Parts: sequence; structure tokens; C-alpha cells
Amino acid sequence: MHREAWIFGYGSLIWRPAFRFEQMAPGYITGWARRFWQGSTDHRGVPGAPGRVVTLVPEPGARCWGMAYRVADAELDEVLRALDHREKGGYARHDVPFHVARAEDAARTAIVYMATPDNPDYLGEAPLAAIAAQVLASHGPSGSNVEYVMRLAEALAAMGADDEHVTELARLVRGSEQALSAGPDRPTDGRSAHRPPRIESPSAELLQAGD
Repeated sequence: MHREAWIFGYGSLIWRPAFRFEQMAPGYITGWARRFWQGSTDHRGVPGAPGRVVTLVPEPGARCWGMAYRVADAELDEVLRALDHREKGGYARHDVPFHVARAEDAARTAIVYMATPDNPDYLGEAPLAAIAAQVLASHGPSGSNVEYVMRLAEALAAMGADDEHVTELARLVRGSEQALSAGPDRPTDGRSAHRPPRIESPSAELLQAGD
């Protein structure tokens, strides 16, 4: 029997899914909020010096935007094995209802990877200034933690998605980088020392007819 399988990404899967899919579409889930509360010791940090990456926390009335990918039935098991390995640092699969942007049909079910407080790398809530300081200091096998924050913020902006938590953290990180780049004797020039690769706007191809 054919399975319509969707995978919903709300972090790095938005800009780097790295698996084969039949369709991609921006959309959202409700009742969950994106937060930089998960520690990363295998991608954006290392053991003993974890970076900060996103997970989902329950929040009534919240709407979390991301990117959904429809995966062919024949390739689903292989894709999930690869994602299980990629997300092994504290994440587990959950099924959630999600809505495709600008679609009026009923919610679909998607697989989403989320890290809950019972995993050993969970860091939990902290002031955004403290999270920004940790991000600035963290680097792992997948690159700098700063790149992760900036690429996520840019990807959400390209989708027209509003996420105050991500936007404010990116602002704090950018401001700290500007201050560090300027040094004690030079004023900032308004440019960030870190320039994440530009993410091509997905809007042209994402809203194609789906099923």
C-alpha cells in the first residue's frame, strides 16, 4: 500500500535536507514553538563545549513554520535511516499534523525530529544573551554555531515566516560579531563579520501543485 510520507524540518533541514524527495513545501505546525534549547556535541559543538540548536517545545496557540518534504514510498526507509543517524544527538521521531502554506485542504501528518528534556544533551531555557554568547563560542564538525543561527534566520526570512526567538538571537549574535570585528578602537561599519551563504528564495518552486 502506498504511504504518503512527509518529513517536516524546522532547523537545518529547511536549507539542507540532504535526502531525495518528490516535493517540498513551506508549511507550519501548531502548538509547538522553536527554541535554541538543545545542545549539539556532534554538529555545531563538541563534547564538553556544546553548541545550541533548535528543538520544539509545547506552546498552546503557537505556530512554527518550516519546510515539509514528501518522500517516495520506495525511498522512505533509506531516508529515515539517514535522518536517524543525522539526528542521533538527542532527537527522536514524532508524528505531528502539519499544514501546507496557502493550501485549504486538511492537515497532513508529518514525521518531525524533536529533542525532549529527557535526552542527555538537552540544555533547556536560558536568557537569549547567554545563548548568543554560547553560539559565538561554539564550533563543531558541521561548522560554526553562528552559521547555523544565521542560515536559519535567513531561511525563515526567505519564507516570510516570523519567529521572534530566532530573529532576536540572530540580532544579538550579529551585533556581538560586529563589536568583535570593529575592535576597541574602530567603530562598526554596520556589516557582520560573518556572512552566511545566501539562500535562494524557495517561493518560486515550493508552491507548485502537490498531490
